[in-house]
Amino acid sequence: MINRLILLMFLFVAVTPVVADEAADVAAIKKILAQIVPGETPEAIAPTAMPKIYEVVYGAQIMYVSSDGRFLIQGDLYDLNKRENLTENTRNGQRLKMVKGIDTSSMIIFKPKGKPKHVLTVFTDIDCGYCRKLHSLIDDYLAAGIEVRYLSFPRAGVGSKSYEKAVSVWCADDRKSALTDAKAGKNPPHRECDNPVKQHMKLAERFGVTGTPTLVLDSGDVIPGFIEPAKLSAMMDGRQAAR
Repeated sequence: MINRLILLMFLFVAVTPVVADEAADVAAIKKILAQIVPGETPEAIAPTAMPKIYEVVYGAQIMYVSSDGRFLIQGDLYDLNKRENLTENTRNGQRLKMVKGIDTSSMIIFKPKGKPKHVLTVFTDIDCGYCRKLHSLIDDYLAAGIEVRYLSFPRAGVGSKSYEKAVSVWCADDRKSALTDAKAGKNPPHRECDNPVKQHMKLAERFGVTGTPTLVLDSGDVIPGFIEPAKLSAMMDGRQAAR
C-alpha cells in the first residue's frame, strides 16, 4: 500500500501548489492526503522531534511529510542522541494495537497447557515451505509456553489454490486438525463458508507483510521467516524484559 501512496503523492505534488508555511499544520496535511489518497484515512498525524516534519501513520506503515506538504520521506527516523529508532517505536505500537483489535474467533489458535508465556501471531500460507516447517514443530512452540495464533495470507492471492485451501481449512469441522493435515501436504476437502481469509489478507497489507511466515511477537516486533522454538522463546523473553 505504501508504494501506491508514495506514487500518488508524487503525482499530486507535481501539479499542486505548495501549502504556505503559515498554513502548514495537521489540518492542511490531512486535506492534502485526502486529495492524494481518497478513501485512505491516516490513523494519526503528529509533529516529530525534527522541525517542520510530521509523522503520518497508516496501520504499521509510517511516512513523513514536511509541514508545507511538499516533501515526503520514506524511511526510519532515528534520534541519534538517544540511539533510538523512533519510527520502529511507532510501528510496534501500531502493530500491538492492530493485533489486539483482531477478533480471536477469526484465528486458528494452538494453546499450550496452562497460562502462555507469550502469544505469537503468524501470517501463514498453507503451501509455504517454511510455514510448514514451523507448524511441524508446533508441539515444541507450545512446550515453550508460546501460544500460536494463525492468520491466513495465501501469497498467490484470492482465487488461487492456496487461497482455496485456506478457505477449506477454515470451513472444516475441526480447523486445527485440517490445518495440520494441509501443512503436512494433504489437500483439504473443498469446502466453502463465511470465512475471514480476505480480511486477514487486508490486515497483512496494513502490517506491510510481503512474505510468509511473518511472525508478530507480543512486543510488537515483526520477524519475517522461520525461527526455531527455543531461539524464538529466548528472543521473546528478551524483548519482553526490555519493554
